[in-house]
Amino acid sequence: MTDARFLRSYTSPRPDIEALVPDGVHTVLDVGCSTGVLGAAIKDRTGAKVIGIELDAEMAATAASRLDQVHVGDAAALLMGDTFRDQRFDVIVFADVLEHLVDPWEVLRRAGELLTDGGCVVTSLPNVRHVSTLFHLAVLGHWPYRDRGIHDRTHLRFFTLRNVRELFQQAGFRIERMNTNYRLRERPKRINRIAKWFAFPGIRGFLAYQYLVRAVCMGSQDRRS
Repeated sequence: MTDARFLRSYTSPRPDIEALVPDGVHTVLDVGCSTGVLGAAIKDRTGAKVIGIELDAEMAATAASRLDQVHVGDAAALLMGDTFRDQRFDVIVFADVLEHLVDPWEVLRRAGELLTDGGCVVTSLPNVRHVSTLFHLAVLGHWPYRDRGIHDRTHLRFFTLRNVRELFQQAGFRIERMNTNYRLRERPKRINRIAKWFAFPGIRGFLAYQYLVRAVCMGSQDRRS
C-alpha cells in the first residue's frame, strides 16, 4: 500500500509550480504537501516559513523533516475549520489538489480569507479537454481511469481552461499569471518535449495537459514588485 500511494502522489520536484511563488514571501501553506519536496524547494529559495497539510500520515512524517510544520488530515476539513484561524499566509499552494476536493470553490474562497494583504494562491489543475480524453471517449468508447495524471481515478472535479477561469472568478480571485504544460501524450513520454511547438491557436486546448495559475483576491492590495 505504501508504494502505491507514493506512486500516485507527486513526490518529484515541481519547478513549474515553484516558479510562480514570488520572491520575498515569509509564510507559505502547501496544501497536499506530499513528502515536502516542493515546500522544501520554496523554503530554500525564499527563506519562508512553510507549513504543510497532508492526508497520508507516512508522507506527512517525511514532509515534517523538510518543512517547518505539517498538519495531518483532510485538507478541506482543516482549511474550513479553526486550525488556521489565527494565521495568515503570503502564498497558499494547491499543487494538483483542487480536483480531488468535493467543493474546490468553497475551499478557494476560504483560502482567500487566510491570505495576507497582497497574498496569492498558486495552483495546478489538469485539463480534461486534452486529446487523450477525446480519443478514449470517441474512439475507444471508455473513460481511461488511471493512478495519476488527468484521469486519476481519485479526481472528483474536472476542468477545462474555461472552467479554470470560472473557478477563480467564482471564488473571488483575479488570475494574475497563467502558464500551460503541454503534452502530446497524456502519460510521461519523451515526445512530450516537443508538444509546445504544436500548440497552435485553435488546437492548443487539446494539447494542454495542465494549467498553472497564480491568482490574487479581487480588490486586494498587491504589494509585490
